[in-house]
Amino acid sequence: IFAKACAKVLLEMPEVNAFIDGEDFIYHDYADISIAISTPTGLVVPPVKNVESLKFHEIEQAIKILADKARSGKLTLDEMSGGTFTITNGGIFGSMMSTPILNEPQSAILGMHAIIERPVVVAGEIKIRPMMYLAMSYDHRVIDGSSSVTFLVKVKKLLEDPTTLLLDL
Repeated sequence: IFAKACAKVLLEMPEVNAFIDGEDFIYHDYADISIAISTPTGLVVPPVKNVESLKFHEIEQAIKILADKARSGKLTLDEMSGGTFTITNGGIFGSMMSTPILNEPQSAILGMHAIIERPVVVAGEIKIRPMMYLAMSYDHRVIDGSSSVTFLVKVKKLLEDPTTLLLDL
């Protein structure tokens, strides 16, 4: 769901899905999302191609195939190349917050963190809710600070109410 939400917003906000090539800005009309995968020898970030056009089960299947190949040392160079944006999940290791490092030449990376129960105010009352922090690192030469916040807010809204993603609207 995170990959699908990011893909939708990346197409709405081409500056977050761009990179610098010399003096030129290169914009993509597709979302090839690199997924950080932990392996016995370190982290790899192979991309799932054209996430914007895939259904949820196709994204999940593609990630599983890449993860299996990565962990068995069978990823090819072609399977490792490309990618317009990266998602990493330090939360699986218990991280509550971190600063993800850019996967160049990409200009942005989304960091997902552990889901932990936290006190929050709901309608004037303190409630315990599962909370997850999202962090985005980005190349400020390509992405303005307000665009990065707008991107995160749009992704958050899709995650909190995924109806448009589920109905593919």
